Amino acid sequence: MDVKLKQCFIAVDDHDKALAFYCDVLGLEVRNDVAFENMRWVTLGSPLQPDVEIVLEPPGANPDASPADRQVMAELLAKGMLRGVIFTTEDCDALFERVRESGGDVLQEPTDQPYGVRDCAFRDPAGNQLRFLQRPAR
Repeated sequence: MDVKLKQCFIAVDDHDKALAFYCDVLGLEVRNDVAFENMRWVTLGSPLQPDVEIVLEPPGANPDASPADRQVMAELLAKGMLRGVIFTTEDCDALFERVRESGGDVLQEPTDQPYGVRDCAFRDPAGNQLRFLQRPAR
């Protein structure tokens, strides 16, 4: 069986702030930018992974979500309660400095974890938790 990840979704409340972070700070590229019915979806990806995409979408973008559900999703996003993604990098410390210098909201400085990786964590402009891990050299 040949199953692969294609897309994952991150809720954002301001696409322009999110794009400044994900593109200008992290170096991801915009692959698609679609507006539909007062909503916007932006697809991003790493140049190193052409077949994997992150979709930035409004909180509660599900067309079947009620107005109350959308409100709950927006409130959870504002509290930083929605999960983000985990990225890998070859230099956790350098990436940490780059994101911190950009004004990123630091959650954890680079740390050697007992399970064998070095990682750090930030919140994106919408409050999503993002982790960046570096695998040990082989």
